[in-house]
This record gives sequence, structure tokens and C-alpha cells, in this order.
Amino acid sequence: MANTAQARKRVRQAEKSRLLNASQRSNLRTFIKKVLAAINAGDKTSAQTAFQTAVPVIDSAVNKGLIHKNKAARSKSRLSQKIKALG
Repeated sequence: MANTAQARKRVRQAEKSRLLNASQRSNLRTFIKKVLAAINAGDKTSAQTAFQTAVPVIDSAVNKGLIHKNKAARSKSRLSQKIKALG
């Protein structure tokens, strides 16, 4: 266990940020899954609307340091390609 006050505070902060990051990561994955579900259903219009709502969520995850900007670009690109293939 942490011995100093500073170390005890860092333990508290790390746990708090871990829970927050897990929640935000789960939210990000949920939005991506909604787009994939619409793509698998074959509904292009709902896939496009789900994609438009997912893009700001992905971008905010980058700004929060949750994911790398290249991963965000890659996932947006792949989702976009799948939506275009529906047509």
C-alpha cells in the first residue's frame, strides 16, 4: 500500500481516471457498434445517420486522449468505406 500522502492521492486519482476512461471507451464502442449494426442490416440511410452521430464521439475521444488520432482516422475511414459499399 502507498506510504506517503502523495502516493495515496495518486492511487485515488488513478482509480477515478480509470473509471472515467472505461465509461468513455464503452460509450465510444457503443456508437461504433450502432453504425456496424445498421451496415449489417443493409440500411444505408440509417447507417449514414449513425455514422454522422458517431464521428463527433470518435473525435472527442481523441481530444480526451482516449484513443490515438490515427486510430480514429482509421476507424472513421473503414466505417465510411463499408457504408459506401452498401450502395
